[in-house]
Amino acid sequence: MILDRLVNAGLYEQVHPRFKQAFDFLKKNDLKALPAGKIELDGKDLYVNVLDFKGKSEAEAKMETHKDYIDIQVPVDGDELMGWKATVDLCEETQVYDAAKDVAFYADKAVNLFKVEGGCMAIFFPEDGHQPGIAPGASYRKVIVKVRV
Repeated sequence: MILDRLVNAGLYEQVHPRFKQAFDFLKKNDLKALPAGKIELDGKDLYVNVLDFKGKSEAEAKMETHKDYIDIQVPVDGDELMGWKATVDLCEETQVYDAAKDVAFYADKAVNLFKVEGGCMAIFFPEDGHQPGIAPGASYRKVIVKVRV
């Protein structure tokens, strides 16, 4: 997992071959002005989900994992709490892995909760169980870049 300000994204371009294109998109576009929905940057290998998001309570937010994609999550105009627990330590699966949606859900509780401020990014790899969207009652814009492993 990586947590940093979006302005520092260049420090992580070498982590994955598609990160530079992802970070260029995030830095060169007005994320508040983008239409909600899916934007393909490189077909199914690299795409963006733009969400007008309604925050959840910690109890409502589900721990999730992905096998085929890395998430770059960017709250645009609001802060969000996110949880983390290593994928190998997750044991309370509530929804078996769905390959078509590349997601499994868990009842496990996060071992770490951290605030991701607007304009910051949290990057989750398949090794990172994550519990995004904790912002009870808040409405905000969120951008998630999906990067095929």
